[in-house]
Amino acid sequence: MLWLISIFILVVLIGFILVGISTYVGWQLTHPKRKVLDDSPEHYGLEQQDVKFASLTGDVELDGWVLKPPAGARADNPTTVIMSHGYAGTRLEKGVPALALAEAIVGAGYPVLMFDFRNSGRSGGNLTTVGYLEKQDVRGAIAWVQKHISDKICLLGFSMGGTTSLLAAAEEASVRGVITDSAFSQLSPYLQDNLPVWSKLPRFPFTPLILAILPKLIGINPRHVDALAAVDQIYPRPILFIHSQSDDAIPWSNSEAMWLRHPDAFEIWLTEQGNHVGSYQKQPEAYTERVLAFLSKL
Repeated sequence: MLWLISIFILVVLIGFILVGISTYVGWQLTHPKRKVLDDSPEHYGLEQQDVKFASLTGDVELDGWVLKPPAGARADNPTTVIMSHGYAGTRLEKGVPALALAEAIVGAGYPVLMFDFRNSGRSGGNLTTVGYLEKQDVRGAIAWVQKHISDKICLLGFSMGGTTSLLAAAEEASVRGVITDSAFSQLSPYLQDNLPVWSKLPRFPFTPLILAILPKLIGINPRHVDALAAVDQIYPRPILFIHSQSDDAIPWSNSEAMWLRHPDAFEIWLTEQGNHVGSYQKQPEAYTERVLAFLSKL
């Protein structure tokens, strides 16, 4: 009998340890350490305007830059591009890098708004929700651009920012089109399949434990982060999906699944080289041409 009690105590102890590790890692994933902004538009010859605006949740102030084309390159009422970065990053999105791409877009005559999501860079907030609340950050950026620059808007997002841009565009009819690079289609199944990439823990037993604990811990439902459903609401507005077939963080099949919903209106460019959000680094000229061609049609 004593050995049964000992085994029971050991099982309970192991259970507490596993739950404790899962809770800690889940908390760390939703409260990633902020990265500093160690680059600036002036290094790319760009003129910047520092801006602040509120997320549509109303409780978080976001920080960003507006980059405007030189006088000779400006068109009447041009499309404004709002860039959105990936998980635990900043507006710089160094894997691209975003400022190099912004330089090309601004040079072609389009204003660009780059900003930090909540709990990132110089923005307020202390919680990262991988799209659930960040959607309202993008919508806050859209509202600011509509008021201060133009009512013609294109969203351009990387990784989590790409998914979040799709979620926001589904609720904002003023968005003329969306460009995503390395976006995931649905958060819940994505995490079920790929959480070990981010948690650095074995799939079993930690993935199911973290996914069971996390929604209760931070009060969100990952199932609501559903870009696959969002693209149906965006249609027939155009979307350009960009994804590397070598992406080991978010499989390219995520972009393919969204493109296949409406291939008559959506475009997809699958690159053969480059890791996660690495297509621009491998093919900067081809990448820029694709983006500018898409913008010219809006």
